[in-house]
Amino acid sequence: MAKVAFLGLGVMGYPMAGHLAKAGHEVTVFNRTAAKAKAWVAQHGGAMAETPAGAAKGADFVMACVGNDDDLRSVCLGDAGAFAGMAKGAVFVDHTTVSAAVTRELYGKAAEAGLAFVDAPVSGGQAGAENGQLVIMCGGDEAAYARAEPVMQAYAKLARRLGDSGAGQLTKMVNQICIAGLVQGLSEGLHFAEKAGLDGRAVVEVIAGGAAGSWQMVNRHATMIDDKFDHGFAVDWMRKDLGICLSTADETGASLPVTALIDQFYKDVQKMGGGRWDTSSLIKRLRAMG
Repeated sequence: MAKVAFLGLGVMGYPMAGHLAKAGHEVTVFNRTAAKAKAWVAQHGGAMAETPAGAAKGADFVMACVGNDDDLRSVCLGDAGAFAGMAKGAVFVDHTTVSAAVTRELYGKAAEAGLAFVDAPVSGGQAGAENGQLVIMCGGDEAAYARAEPVMQAYAKLARRLGDSGAGQLTKMVNQICIAGLVQGLSEGLHFAEKAGLDGRAVVEVIAGGAAGSWQMVNRHATMIDDKFDHGFAVDWMRKDLGICLSTADETGASLPVTALIDQFYKDVQKMGGGRWDTSSLIKRLRAMG
């Protein structure tokens, strides 16, 4: 068992840290809103700290799951940042979806301080975090990954190293690109079924076992048909992720015409007041068009 710090107790981080505690690790948590950290300690035990540095002091591993590039920098750097509190040889594991550029920047700063840094974004959503069934895409040094992987198993269905620093984040971009296309296709299919007078549930029951089937179809078709979008990954966060994908594509020369179009469709959903709706709400845009 290890001494672990967990930074960020949102809808993903809160249950992930809980799985670490249940696995027997000694866990200290930090959250910008202290009330959330207090609630976590009341539920799971362990300890809380007032700063990332305080949480990281003496930890073998520091896990983070925060919002964006700037949030990650803020919990890593500065006198109150985690790097300042970590002992040489400790491993920082970042579960946030951020740019590969900030990942490589922090990997370099960690190395200068004698620390290891693994980028480890996750897929599986809130349900995956709560059930300990996340897929974790990792980049970084082989030795650092090998040390962190047994700890991540507390909430992982699958964890794999894809390459050097940044490879995990680049793989997560592939994941988000694929999801965007799948959700738009599913939205159009269900919308077409509605307009054609078909029973959407019956249609999905028939086609989900064939070539059109997907996780999105199986897990989201019913709530999409019922016009319910109060669960899952929010549109605001998806736009943040697609923005990272598109800017990285500009850097690498990749062509993402469909992704760019769907990003604008999500912008339309935001204008409808749906920034906190889950990503399957693309169908609401189609319904609003008639």
